[in-house]
Amino acid sequence: MRATRVLSAALLMLGLAAAPAAADSSPSPSASADGKAPTQAGTSFRTAAEMDQGQTATASASTGDYLYWSFPADTGQRPTVKATVKLPDTHAAQTWQLDVYDGLRRHQSCQYGAATRTAEQGTASVELACVLRTVRAWSEPWANDPLPGTYYVRLTVLNLGSADLGLPVRAEVRADSKDIGGAAAVDGSLGKPLVPGIAVKPEAEKAGSKSAVLSAIEPEDGWSSHWWSSRWVWTAVGGVLAALAGIGGYALTRGRGRPAYVPPGA
Repeated sequence: MRATRVLSAALLMLGLAAAPAAADSSPSPSASADGKAPTQAGTSFRTAAEMDQGQTATASASTGDYLYWSFPADTGQRPTVKATVKLPDTHAAQTWQLDVYDGLRRHQSCQYGAATRTAEQGTASVELACVLRTVRAWSEPWANDPLPGTYYVRLTVLNLGSADLGLPVRAEVRADSKDIGGAAAVDGSLGKPLVPGIAVKPEAEKAGSKSAVLSAIEPEDGWSSHWWSSRWVWTAVGGVLAALAGIGGYALTRGRGRPAYVPPGA
């Protein structure tokens, strides 16, 4: 009976541990509608047009311009940035490049994707893509790991003949993320996400001014607290399974108790 009660309690713990796992597996909230997406691009990091993930930002520009956008990426996300450049009817061969930088303005390499492509003469458009590494909650100072905060997208043409300089182009940029979850969890966290103005925000609030706050974009559900991940769920499930294995092993090996008493000489 004691073993039955212990087994029932262990199963109850397993059910309670599995409930957060089911909640954690739900899809993340969708981003804002494309109607709120920016229709212009910035010309530098400081003037980058802010967009949310899931939005398609557009911009009309001239060939040779540097176009900048920014979007938020949180811990455990693997961002994918895609860009489409619609070229004029007549043009020479052009090589376009998509670059992504983190909140410290460090260039982030792509895991895969065509971040640099050449549009041959007469090509109507060129498509670029960059899949970044998973955003980590914390990293060594010497590492170049992507960290939570603002990410900058720069779109530009590399080689351009003088005849094509200034021709009108139209660009579309979109950022999405895949939630990796506890597989990317680390034992550490940043004090604050790397967003513009985060270091001077307290001073600006004390002075009663909001001019120092340069960025207002963040994930729809806010920045994560950096301590919770699905790794806690799997740790709890592993502990429960280990307890069940111990109970089962004891039940199989304990025998039938003490042997019956046999009087001497019987």
